[in-house]
Amino acid sequence: MSEDCGIEDVAALLEDETVRTILTETSVEPMSASALSERCGVSEPTIYRRLEDLRECNLIEERTRPDPTGGHHHQVYAPRLQRVTIELDEGTLTLDVQREQDMADRFTDLIEGM
Repeated sequence: MSEDCGIEDVAALLEDETVRTILTETSVEPMSASALSERCGVSEPTIYRRLEDLRECNLIEERTRPDPTGGHHHQVYAPRLQRVTIELDEGTLTLDVQREQDMADRFTDLIEGM
């Protein structure tokens, strides 16, 4: 589905209280699924389902955070969503979802702009 999510898909996601909490909490700092489970007051399987729904519409990204004390790493989630705009113009309803570019896309844009 990726960035081709329609207005119904995005609206259904944003209607869900858990999804809204995931987006707002991760906008402050990237968080793990277990931390999100605590913040949202729902089970981790529910968090993972909502994260997958958000990933399908490219509204959240998974990042790897190293753990300097244990030598391991943890997966954390951060929003890609910046803004959703719905416009009604002459009988047409359009949805514009603005996302943050990932690091690779920003680097490509920088190189191509030289």
